[in-house]
Amino acid sequence: MKKRVLFLCTSNSCRSQMAEGVTNHFFGDKLEAFSAGTQASYVNPLAIEVLKEIGIDISGHRSKNLSEFDGQKFDYVITLCGDANEACPLYIGGTKKIHIGFDDPAKATGNSEEIHQEFRRVRDEIKEKLTAFWCKEKIININ
Repeated sequence: MKKRVLFLCTSNSCRSQMAEGVTNHFFGDKLEAFSAGTQASYVNPLAIEVLKEIGIDISGHRSKNLSEFDGQKFDYVITLCGDANEACPLYIGGTKKIHIGFDDPAKATGNSEEIHQEFRRVRDEIKEKLTAFWCKEKIININ
């Protein structure tokens, strides 16, 4: 049976969307990932673009508010930004609440290429940190 994981960020536009996409793509045989925000907004087109570069399509995703998941059970709730970590409600019933922080690529400044590079850096960091986390939790084995 797959473990269920909910990724939380403030607006569910970049980091949580990328974490959901990465998890379902690379670890979907063991995990079922979802994402939400404390304040839903929109899926950032650059998050869609940089995931597409590594073969992950999140173009059908939409930004969701945390309330859409009321009453659902998750094995893990992972906050990806400080605001969501502090606003995250208490989950009971075996849910592990974890915080794995990432910079917000939507706050990147500079020219178009510099902003794209920041989205790619955060995407790669999400993949690396989540892979390490799922290995540590013995959900996946990369040996």
